[in-house]
Amino acid sequence: MKRSPNDNLTSRRSISRRALLLGGSQLAVVGVLALRMRYMQVDQAEEFRTLAEENRINIRLIAPERGPIYDRNGILIAGNQQNYSIVVVREDAGDIDETIAKITQLVPLDPDDIAKSVKEIKRRSPFVPVTLADRLSWEDFSKIAVNAPALPGVTPEVGLSRHYPLQGDFAHIVGYVGPVSDYDLSKLQNPDPLLQIPKFQIGKIGVESKLEADLRGRAGNKQIEVNAMGRVIRELDRTDGQPGEKLQLTIDAKLQNFVQARMAGESAAAIVIDVETGDILAAGSAPSFDPNLFVRGISVADYGVLTSDKYRPLANKAVQGAYPPASTFKMVVALAALKEGVLTLEDTEFCRGFITVGNRRFHCWKRNGHGRVELIEALFQSCDVFFYEVAQRVGIDKIAETARLFGIGTHLDLPMSAVANGLAPDKAWKRANRGEEWLVGDSLNAGIGQGFVLATPMQLALMTARLASGRSVNPRLIKTINGIETPVTGGEPLDFAPEHLDAVRRGMDMVSNYQRGTAYRSRIAEESLAMAGKTGTAQVRNITAAERASGVVSNADLPWERRDHGLFVAYGPVVNPRFAVSVVVEHGGGGSSAAAPVARDIMLFAEHGGLPPLSSYPSSQRTEIEERFAALNLRDFTQPAPGRVRA
Repeated sequence: MKRSPNDNLTSRRSISRRALLLGGSQLAVVGVLALRMRYMQVDQAEEFRTLAEENRINIRLIAPERGPIYDRNGILIAGNQQNYSIVVVREDAGDIDETIAKITQLVPLDPDDIAKSVKEIKRRSPFVPVTLADRLSWEDFSKIAVNAPALPGVTPEVGLSRHYPLQGDFAHIVGYVGPVSDYDLSKLQNPDPLLQIPKFQIGKIGVESKLEADLRGRAGNKQIEVNAMGRVIRELDRTDGQPGEKLQLTIDAKLQNFVQARMAGESAAAIVIDVETGDILAAGSAPSFDPNLFVRGISVADYGVLTSDKYRPLANKAVQGAYPPASTFKMVVALAALKEGVLTLEDTEFCRGFITVGNRRFHCWKRNGHGRVELIEALFQSCDVFFYEVAQRVGIDKIAETARLFGIGTHLDLPMSAVANGLAPDKAWKRANRGEEWLVGDSLNAGIGQGFVLATPMQLALMTARLASGRSVNPRLIKTINGIETPVTGGEPLDFAPEHLDAVRRGMDMVSNYQRGTAYRSRIAEESLAMAGKTGTAQVRNITAAERASGVVSNADLPWERRDHGLFVAYGPVVNPRFAVSVVVEHGGGGSSAAAPVARDIMLFAEHGGLPPLSSYPSSQRTEIEERFAALNLRDFTQPAPGRVRA
């Protein structure tokens, strides 16, 4: 059907309108797109450039250098060794098993270490770097570095690892570091991001733990460029962290080494304190262990050896061990009684070998007794009966009060782990802790340092330093932090009459320097260096009536763990004292035979500043001493310590 001219005209007009509308719409869309592109490319160019940069730049924390620890003379105790390691980031590496297979083709890796690392990789967030291997040789490290472009997500890194060049000498004092554990993190409310660094090391015990905040330092960071596959292209920027602070201890490394060597083969502890300042010059605990074993995580086999040893090498007996002070406590009892006026310097007691309280006998160590004795003689012969009588007169509350003035039963503020408080018991303590009233027999036992009384070797050394100086010196372990001296505290005069202190000191002098003294065999031959001391023998078991009737079973006849502890405390020289020493030998037997000889050697080493000459000893003992010194495994401090240490 043929359309009319009017219809054709109408149709053309309609098409033109639609074309204009469509063209306008298209033009509007193109205009909006153009404006959006201009906005994104011009107005927002800097923002998108920044986002692009962030997508190809990773920022990683750099562990700071841990602060070194030195002895009082600048000898390095804890430093840092260069450590080559391999770090893996799971989200960049892709197939972990395949990546590890490639790495093991280049360098040998321990299967156990691989298993631990894989477990850690799967446990951590995919973007957290995890150390696959550390302490690599330079050759193995170089192989990884050369092949890094073919190992996405794998980074060879150079860091520092803690090292203890003096090994067991300072294990109980300084402690050790180890990898951060879940338990460590659980104790912190806002953990430092540093603790997320793979195998980052923190202090676990000792000074390393107690002064962790000072030693750790602050993290640095580095910016690295990676490609789309996660491979590191280059390092763009680096900001080094702030290293930890340098610590200097009051300990003398040479003296500490001698103390540890002298106690070899024993389960023992020994302390040396500067009488004037309270500086701890040595704090030995034997046997010891190598703290380097713990830095990477100790093996099950090595840990089993340490925990199964009946001598307990992991325990710091110097501050953790709490022992009955035995007769070393008699000076405290005497001063309490003198101060309260229930004892005078002229008073005497008759010792017939025992006293009877109720239906029980309390025996003196000397079976036939000492006869009539006064205070000084009771001290140098260590007469138990004299102090049984004195303890009854003065009472336990005054004894406990005096004991605390000398540091026993008090908390010592030292940056060491598990510092025990000891115990100076009184009536209120027994009522609160045992639900019982204090008995006369309890006072008698306390009068000779037995029963409930407990003291650590550190407290016994402090007691001796306060006796020698007549002042309330406090123990100090940290000498300087970053070169700034830490204050010496205490030092106020003790509230005891000078004549009473002098009487106790005369008794201690005669213990070591009078023929009838209990430690006369351990005297010092050089009169100018003579020491004053006090022996103690702490019973580990009760002696039965049958044993006494048969002459008492000898310690040597008993199993080691049932033998008595041997104790000795001393200060020297007698005139103008400089050093206070305490020694406890676990299950060593008598204090005069087990502890006093050790204390004498330590005292002489401290006084001479090195191995003492044989002339310091009685002539009859010099051959024995020479052989003993020859057998000691002493460190040569003229030679550098083993291992490459960076302080």
